[in-house]
Amino acid sequence: MLKHGPETRIQILRAALKRFADAGYAAASVQQIVDDAKVSKPALYYHFADKAGLFQALVHEAHDQRYRVLQEATARGGDFRRQAENILAGLFAFFRENRELMRIAFATMFAAPGEIPENLDYAGKCERNFEFVHSLIKRAQKNGELDKRFKSEELAFGFYGMANFYLVAHLVCPDSEPDELTAKKIVELFLAGAAPKKRAKKS
Repeated sequence: MLKHGPETRIQILRAALKRFADAGYAAASVQQIVDDAKVSKPALYYHFADKAGLFQALVHEAHDQRYRVLQEATARGGDFRRQAENILAGLFAFFRENRELMRIAFATMFAAPGEIPENLDYAGKCERNFEFVHSLIKRAQKNGELDKRFKSEELAFGFYGMANFYLVAHLVCPDSEPDELTAKKIVELFLAGAAPKKRAKKS
């Protein structure tokens, strides 16, 4: 295997992911990562400028993969309800298979100074992912599928907020595994609300 080949880069990323997820950014060392990856330090520095660059690459991958899930879910077509269900089911499936990667992505939002690299760049990708969902909300309002009394941003935060809560809950409690049925229930709650529905009076 060539030390400068793409396989080596993937090998280093996998080793770094496990170290960062298990010990945190500050506690993980470059030496530990290269030992786990079974490569030399020069090989690591060929692909990444430093430990911070390695962490940055993983954070970008997490947000880019999440964006890919959003795109693939909506590409399957359907009305807003179907697209929303596909988005949630896709995110739940991805998180089940990539818990360590997504734990790092969420940790960056709540980390104290020193726990993540300085000047870590992730806000732009977070905004991109949110705006993708926001665009679906605006389109659904325009098509008459969502109530126009609410601002599109409010609806987007409501939907995205519920999705993120379930995702974080899965990270904290591995036994909690949201699935396609969970996705349908969340979308139903978002669309119908929790208030009791008045029954039509019989004439």
